[in-house]
Amino acid sequence: MHAHLEQHLILASGSPRRKEILENLRIPFNVMITDADESIDPGLSPEDAVQYLAAKKARHAAAAFPDSFVVAADTVVVLDGRILGKPEDEQDAIRTLGLLSGRTHHVLTGVSILKGTKEKTFYVSTEVVFWDLSSEEIQSYAETGEPLDKAGSYGIQGLGGLFVKEIKGDYFSVVGLPASRLIRELREIGFSV
Repeated sequence: MHAHLEQHLILASGSPRRKEILENLRIPFNVMITDADESIDPGLSPEDAVQYLAAKKARHAAAAFPDSFVVAADTVVVLDGRILGKPEDEQDAIRTLGLLSGRTHHVLTGVSILKGTKEKTFYVSTEVVFWDLSSEEIQSYAETGEPLDKAGSYGIQGLGGLFVKEIKGDYFSVVGLPASRLIRELREIGFSV
């Protein structure tokens, strides 16, 4: 029983997409949704911001589960060095997708793993190139409602994937959790996968 507790994994995220990625890895885990404050210092670089927020979420959950391995993540879309967060509304989504049209952007996912006093935080950057999008394409996609809860106003695993011309890097990181790097880092911190 004790050994099982040592191996207990908590996903500190309410994201159904992150949950699905972890389920596909066939690792048993529990979900804890944290209400950690997600405001960041505007002076932080996108790379620092995603790691800061992931670590903050992980610490928040780890306080309740001191004996478990806690994994938290934060994903942002970056264009020209600027973070494009989740859209405020449909119009905001349309504006964001217009900016991404025909351009290359980066999706950064910060991940933090905590177990007792051990902490490992890193980020993965993936380059995504969009096709040139017509205003009709953008409009009809925005109307589906899919972009509304997603960083950068699109979901690569949904209809938003139709806008993607090319991707360099980890696809799963764009979805919200870089699975292969996560497994390697978990092993490193003592989780036997």
